[in-house]
Amino acid sequence: MHGQSKYGPNDTHLDYANPEAPKGGDIKMAATGSFDTLNPYALKGQAAQGLNLVYDRLMARVWDEPFTLYPLIAERVDVPEDRSSLTVHINPKARFHDRSPVTADDVIFSFETLRDLGRPNMRRIYKLVENVKKLDAHGVRFSFGEGYDRETVMIVAMMPVLSKTYWEGRDFEATLLEPPLLNGPYRIKEVHPGRKIVYERVKDYWAKDLLPNVGHYNFDTLTYDYFRDDTAALESFMKGDLDLRYEFNASKWETAYGTDDPNLIKYEAPHQRPQRVKAMIFNLRRAPFDDLNVRQALALALDEEWIGKNIYYGKQRRIQSYFPNSVLSRPLPPDEAVSYRMKLRQAADLLKQAGWVIEDGKLVKDGKPFHFEIILNAQEDEKIALNLKKALERLGISMDIRVLDSATFQKRSGDYDYDMVLHYWQNSLSPGTEQMLYWGCDAAGRPAGFNYSGICDPQIDTVAASIADARDYNELTRRARHLDMLLWDKTLSIPLFYSPVDYIAYHPPLSHPSVTPIYGSVLESWWTEGKKNVKHD
Repeated sequence: MHGQSKYGPNDTHLDYANPEAPKGGDIKMAATGSFDTLNPYALKGQAAQGLNLVYDRLMARVWDEPFTLYPLIAERVDVPEDRSSLTVHINPKARFHDRSPVTADDVIFSFETLRDLGRPNMRRIYKLVENVKKLDAHGVRFSFGEGYDRETVMIVAMMPVLSKTYWEGRDFEATLLEPPLLNGPYRIKEVHPGRKIVYERVKDYWAKDLLPNVGHYNFDTLTYDYFRDDTAALESFMKGDLDLRYEFNASKWETAYGTDDPNLIKYEAPHQRPQRVKAMIFNLRRAPFDDLNVRQALALALDEEWIGKNIYYGKQRRIQSYFPNSVLSRPLPPDEAVSYRMKLRQAADLLKQAGWVIEDGKLVKDGKPFHFEIILNAQEDEKIALNLKKALERLGISMDIRVLDSATFQKRSGDYDYDMVLHYWQNSLSPGTEQMLYWGCDAAGRPAGFNYSGICDPQIDTVAASIADARDYNELTRRARHLDMLLWDKTLSIPLFYSPVDYIAYHPPLSHPSVTPIYGSVLESWWTEGKKNVKHD
């Protein structure tokens, strides 16, 4: 995307992969909820975990560079200086699992299907292709039309390739529980809808010796067992029925795993990627959160010291950027030791400037009390919301907390039917067109989008739109930091906390490379040596 690639034609493997990693063994992990389809690219149904293992793409992304692609199904590509087209030369060795070749017809069929019937992000980007042309049995040219930017060629080059022979004449939008014809490093071995899915390694996988794959995909089988909730999944892991678990709750990480089990390893894997911006987000479409003073006042009211100590056990840091934990973050001001009592006093002053006054212990403006509702999607977030509720009561503000089931939360958040929502944004080290979806004026009025705050500001629009057109990484960094400062000054949310490491618990003899890439530990590069300490059914 920017600058030069890290690896060249003489490199044989990625730095974070072990080319001597042994093949064999199995790994079992948890998934929560259920699944009813094996097609991760259609809108209908809930796709099974792990399907990224069975679908190959034109080119492969690596995780020790911000955004660089290397040959996979595409043996090579031609891209002009202005990035107005992508010419794909298919590797003649590329094969589906039945050993049939991957052809230009498969690539064109995949493009047209995903453009018309795929996920919204695919439809949006693929519709920037003005013309697609078959050059020969192994060549396809995509020419971009109005609205394309420098990132468009990257997104199209990551397109998964479907089998035209299998899919032609089938309903792509229907839920699918029969394994289709695939082409990835694993195939689907067992499907137990809603309960379990098992993948097995394709031993004659055609691309196993390509640069992005050496030292990867080492387990013979990979299983996802489904659980009704995360508590049940954790119990199963602690009993030894599961091999590896990513933990996203700092409290559980500190209290639920114990320290005296030799068959349990707690690995805090460092990374340098922007962490999820989890926050209590104001809806600027509604009063009183259309008032900056009000938003700033409520942001001051959060008792971050108590939350950091009692909920996150001192393991996490307060988010101070929309690109936290990365070089894209705005320059952070020096820490100022301001007492919580002083912050509440500042909050009260800001509310007074906004026209709110105390009457009978309640904050009132134009005869109406300050009352609002926050919606949550997880019970575990209620403690944080309760902390804010308690603080706001001291300011005369009443807040209702409503924990919703997933379907209701999705509906209300998609309709922007909330005063405040506890949700998140996710950025990468190579931000691009998604910035307009997060912060753009057009996105603010589009249902089921990602501009949760409803921010609409011409200056933010201009800077966000410029991100995808940055010519080098220094320019990208400068623009991202500028955008970060603009967003921060608007106080769109009350940011929470993040961790600069990934919490991964596992049972030996699982092993991982000694090098961790900037995006974090890559499970596909792990392996197992010897027999399992735990026998699986």
